[in-house]
Amino acid sequence: MAIIDLVIFAVYMVLMLGVGFYFMKMNTGQDDYYVGGRNIGSWHIGLSVVATDVGGGFSVGLGGLGFLMGLSGSWMLFTGLLGAWMAAVFLIPKVRSNPVFEKFYTLPQIFQHLFDRKVGVLAAIICFVGYLGFTSSQLLAGAKLASGTFKALDLEVALCIMGLIAVVYTVLGGLKAVIYTDTIQWIILLLGFIFIGLPVSYFHVGGWQAIKQTLPFEYFSLTNLKWQDLANWMITILPIWFVGMTLYQRIFASRDVKSAKKAWYIAGFFEWPVMAFMGVSLGLLAKVAFDQGLIAVSRENLDPEMGLPILLSTVLPPGIMGLMMSAYFSAVLSTADSCLMAASGNLTTDLFGKWLKQKKDTYAMRLSQFFTLLIGTVALIIALQMTNVLELMLYSYAFMVSGLLVPIVAGLFWHMRSAKAAGASMILGGGTTAGLSLWGQPLPLGLDPNFFGLLLSLAVFLLIYRLEK
Repeated sequence: MAIIDLVIFAVYMVLMLGVGFYFMKMNTGQDDYYVGGRNIGSWHIGLSVVATDVGGGFSVGLGGLGFLMGLSGSWMLFTGLLGAWMAAVFLIPKVRSNPVFEKFYTLPQIFQHLFDRKVGVLAAIICFVGYLGFTSSQLLAGAKLASGTFKALDLEVALCIMGLIAVVYTVLGGLKAVIYTDTIQWIILLLGFIFIGLPVSYFHVGGWQAIKQTLPFEYFSLTNLKWQDLANWMITILPIWFVGMTLYQRIFASRDVKSAKKAWYIAGFFEWPVMAFMGVSLGLLAKVAFDQGLIAVSRENLDPEMGLPILLSTVLPPGIMGLMMSAYFSAVLSTADSCLMAASGNLTTDLFGKWLKQKKDTYAMRLSQFFTLLIGTVALIIALQMTNVLELMLYSYAFMVSGLLVPIVAGLFWHMRSAKAAGASMILGGGTTAGLSLWGQPLPLGLDPNFFGLLLSLAVFLLIYRLEK
């Protein structure tokens, strides 16, 4: 990589750290640190939501899907569109207009209100573990990009550098910094895809005729997937819009119901078709380059998720390469910081909240920053043990979905408020999904462990609720 690219990339990272430092000076308490003062506009919220949900992990993961299956990989983010718009219609009016929730920071606080303190703590633990894993996946995504681009940079070294930047920036700024920089980072990523990544890669591989001659027809089809693929994405990704801690933080940060709903409609559109097709198209172009011999890696040694960063490092000229890598790292930072804030909010508000209420706002905020730093360090250690970004992300998603979805839907929409039923369904649902994921054996019909965790969670909740009644 040329010196100019390193300079561009370094300047970008310093600017992001500067934004974090600026908002550290602006924040006066936990209301600013965790929910951005509850007065942020719909466009900032909407772009922050899509930047958080798609981010670096899905950017790298989508490239890997495009490399393996072509345009059909875009259906993964179609579930994001459905989830976002369903949440706008059903969830946001329930949460943002309820005066009881006006001072809440986290999703587990809603669990505590609907059920009891023990259920709230259990929800906080599930959220915390899930977002810890999700933060790790984003750091790993950034490291893969860096090591695929900087030839002399080892993956573990890249992971440590990426982790340091993401964690320090988040510790300093809080949610307000996260949301406003997410807007900038998402625009940078979008412009990088549209004006740099796609056109340069397209012409480098020889244009449409070369692409058509290199790849089989199914790469250009939207049906090149099994029904299990779509079902597994649907059951794992769509429900996260109802249990995602990062999303509830942004609902609480919105000005009102109308503003929050508009933000979610914006986010859904940018997930699919905009980001979905750009991500898989770049992965498809990486596959073309690999088959043409332009990517000098053997078939046995190539990780599909590394195809895209290797392609970009091959085709982009000096200067442009630095801009494109800054765009990709924008995506990584925009998700990593949000997930880190979510995990920190669980620890600070839900697990140590009673103790912190006795402290002054400034002291509580500094302690929140310490917890964020601690969690970021643990997330980095976890990332050092993993190799697949998409796999780690989906494991984290599935654990939260199977543990939290049934109780939150039952409490908010069905008015079935049994603490025993909620607690048992959370433990057995999340535990089943985690156990089956770690077991690693093929499941009936090739379905995701989340199917079985959710079914058990629902059955247990209904059984205990009926017995109590």
